[in-house]
Amino acid sequence: MLTSKQRAFLRSMANGLDTIFHVGKGGVTPELTESVLQALEARELIKCNVLDNCMLGAREAAQMLAERTRADVVQVIGNRFVLYKPAKKPVIELPKAGK
Repeated sequence: MLTSKQRAFLRSMANGLDTIFHVGKGGVTPELTESVLQALEARELIKCNVLDNCMLGAREAAQMLAERTRADVVQVIGNRFVLYKPAKKPVIELPKAGK
């Protein structure tokens, strides 16, 4: 679970990212889930887009992918969302959780 400070840090990093996945009318398929999982392992932070012809909203698609990949939803804005999952060898160093 991310703290608000860590979430804000990741949101600032995601600002410059390009969208690498699009959720279309097929929804969240097992193939899409596997591709997202591989991308999260390689990059840790990814941005996705939900197309207009998708039956799911961005928040629903983000939540579904996060559950299936065991990732955290960083933010959802409009049709885009950002997911974070630390890799086995983390590259992104998050701020420490304060008390």
